[in-house]
Amino acid sequence: MNDDSEERNRRESDVPVDLSRERESFVRQFLKQGVELTENLLEENKALHSQLSELRQQNALLRAQVASDDAIRDLLRKIETLETERRTLLDRSTQLEETSKENQDRNVEIEQELHDLANLYIASSHLHSTLSVRGVMRHLCELLQQLVGAELFAIYLLRGEEAIAIGADGIELTALKSIPQGEGVVGEVMMTGVPRINDKPQPGGTLETPVASIPLMVRDTAVGVIAIATVFAQKPVWAAVDRELFKLLSSHAATALIAANLYAKEPGAATALDGLMDHLN
Repeated sequence: MNDDSEERNRRESDVPVDLSRERESFVRQFLKQGVELTENLLEENKALHSQLSELRQQNALLRAQVASDDAIRDLLRKIETLETERRTLLDRSTQLEETSKENQDRNVEIEQELHDLANLYIASSHLHSTLSVRGVMRHLCELLQQLVGAELFAIYLLRGEEAIAIGADGIELTALKSIPQGEGVVGEVMMTGVPRINDKPQPGGTLETPVASIPLMVRDTAVGVIAIATVFAQKPVWAAVDRELFKLLSSHAATALIAANLYAKEPGAATALDGLMDHLN
């Protein structure tokens, strides 16, 4: 058996080899492997290109995101700066509004003070602008009507132990009776020299119970009384200047009447001043 196998192998090895076929087979196999390798390389290259493209897109997105984040941060910083400026301007505006409001209020107060001073000046100058008794009484009634707002009032003058009405508005003078000193509100004011003024002029009173009783004073002595029974409807409360006017009328009305009364007894101003130098020495 072994001899037959060896003989057969020897015969096969003696057969001539077809080199061209083997070379072609080798080349074909080599080229096939090269093609497969090339195709694999192309597939890998394609995949790499795809990954590179994706990476580029992701990189672009990241760049855009970073730029957007930077822009947002810059925008937020700008917004914060603007908000700070806005709050500062708002605080400044509030301060300016408060200052402006204070200035407006003060201007109103100053205007009111000037108005009140003008009323006091008018009242004083009118009382002393004439040396006529009738003129003084007319000015006194006008001041009570126009500046104080008195509607019903009477002016009393002390005669002995009684107060006699010498002027009135809203009632006939002849309808007014004399008032004994110390009797009723007017009599008490005449006796004490202390004014009696209600907290509010509304509702009104009567001449027996007036809303304001102002003594006419000369050297701490009451020589008369102004009794205001009612005021006009548009005057619900006393103004600060009303009380100042009451003080002025209390101290100036009687002296104006005295000056007018003395002047009426003399033929002229020069004669009325006779003997003045004697009182200066």
